[in-house]
This record gives sequence, structure tokens and C-alpha cells, in this order.
Amino acid sequence: MSHYETVFILNPVLSETQIEEAVKKYETLLESQKCKIVHKENWGLKKLAFTIQNKNSGFYHLLQFEGEGEAINDLEVEFRRDERVMRFLTVKLDIHAQEWAEKRRKKIQSKVKV
Repeated sequence: MSHYETVFILNPVLSETQIEEAVKKYETLLESQKCKIVHKENWGLKKLAFTIQNKNSGFYHLLQFEGEGEAINDLEVEFRRDERVMRFLTVKLDIHAQEWAEKRRKKIQSKVKV
């Protein structure tokens, strides 16, 4: 199994429930493809560096997961079909990126416990 990380930007006009629904949809899709979700983050509403679909901001979400390469195809097809998703990027993590992601997760978890 390989490690992957995907970041996607959702339309800023969505309500909280619509955002949660969209994120849950992609988590369920990955789990149905026998992927294990390692970590997820909601980065919130951020200003975009350039306009996308005449929007200046968007809701950013990060999903880190383990799985087979075939799952990526299905995930990206769903991203393209969903009008709520403005942009997405999925990358395969090498050993160094995995170590960095693990360190980052531990750092975030230590901040939450304080």
C-alpha cells in the first residue's frame, strides 16, 4: 500500500452541512476502495492566490490515506464531477514526505491536547 495526500478546495458559498457532507462523501469513497484514512484536516476558509471560477476564497481540506493506486482514479473522477469542488491535488508520499507528515500530525495533536 502506498501513502497519499490530497488537498481539495470547496466552493465558499457552501453551508457548514454541505461542506461536511462533501468531505464525508470522499471519506466514504476512499473507504469503499479499501483505503485507510490516516489523517484529515479542515483548514477552513482561505483566500486564493488567484481567482477560480470567479471566487477569491475557498474551503480547504486535507486527507491523508493509504491505499492502492486504482483508488486515486475513482477519487479524482468524483472530484471532477462534483460542482462543489473548485480544485484538487493528490500526491503520492515518498518515505521522507511520510516522515514529515507524521511529525506534522504529532505536532498538531500535541497542540490540541494543551
